[in-house]
Amino acid sequence: MKTFAFAKAGTVAEAVRAVAADPDAVFLGGGTNLVDHLKLCVARPGRVVDVTAVTSGEIRENDDGSLYVGAGVRNSDLAADGVVRRRYPVLAEALLAGASAQLRNMATTGGNPLQRTRCLYFQDVTTPCNKRAPGTGCSAIGGATRQHAILGASPSCVATHPSDLAVAMAALDTRVHVTGTAGEREIAFTDLHRLPGDHPERDTVLAHGELITGFTLPAVPWARRSAYRKVRDRASYAFALVSVAAGVSLVDGRIDDVRLALGGVAHKPWRATEAEAVLRGARPDEEAFAAAAAAELAGARALEGVDGGNAFKIPLVRRTLAAVLRELTAGEPNP
Repeated sequence: MKTFAFAKAGTVAEAVRAVAADPDAVFLGGGTNLVDHLKLCVARPGRVVDVTAVTSGEIRENDDGSLYVGAGVRNSDLAADGVVRRRYPVLAEALLAGASAQLRNMATTGGNPLQRTRCLYFQDVTTPCNKRAPGTGCSAIGGATRQHAILGASPSCVATHPSDLAVAMAALDTRVHVTGTAGEREIAFTDLHRLPGDHPERDTVLAHGELITGFTLPAVPWARRSAYRKVRDRASYAFALVSVAAGVSLVDGRIDDVRLALGGVAHKPWRATEAEAVLRGARPDEEAFAAAAAAELAGARALEGVDGGNAFKIPLVRRTLAAVLRELTAGEPNP
């Protein structure tokens, strides 16, 4: 591990100034991803700025019915919150599907969506990786690709985003609150992460030194009828091969509104807007579910690999999406 300077910020503004002024500085929240990368020498910052004392641990309902979640809220606390469990079950389910209880007790809501890919080649500093070392190549292409992207990949990178929380946030039309040297701004969660293109080393649209301070979840009826389903190699503590976050509202036996996001399939949490468009106004039946999946997966591209590749993900998305929608549209109209 490279030696680094360490500082505890006293305010958000102080933290932002310290990191923005030093291109070799990073923020530290729960540290559940950063500390791993420090040990692996994937991350080699010269300065680490601890923001745990300055990011809010508050969860509060706003006057308009939306819910504010501070960036310092621990994943375990967010999953256990009564309002979240009632009004945004997809979020609680996604959190409980991720990591372990010990890690959820440390991981922060602001840091979790910023965790980096778990691609084997990204984490192995002896191999070429455009995300870790731009311009060196992508070792995953033609290598072990079972875990990798079927949507939105590029010749520079085929890695996937690992966060379960981020998939639920993308489905919930979440707004992200950010503070930088130029002041505060809001970003739609679906715009926070980038597809790889020619610059896979840039995971998000955040400028260096910008700090996530919180999130706002809108008050919407479809969020109450929502769920998260994760398919993985083992029952716990494993990253998604495929996951689906979904929220649905029903009126007169038809799908009035719907939100869908996919995990394990792309460089970012994948908002399934094509599938949503097919489902709005449709009767919730197997034909509609299949048509929605087909529309979303029209651009999917499987990868070959020494481990058998990832072609299995395409039918797995179809089945998982249909299973979640079947579950959510059974029974009575929206509560």
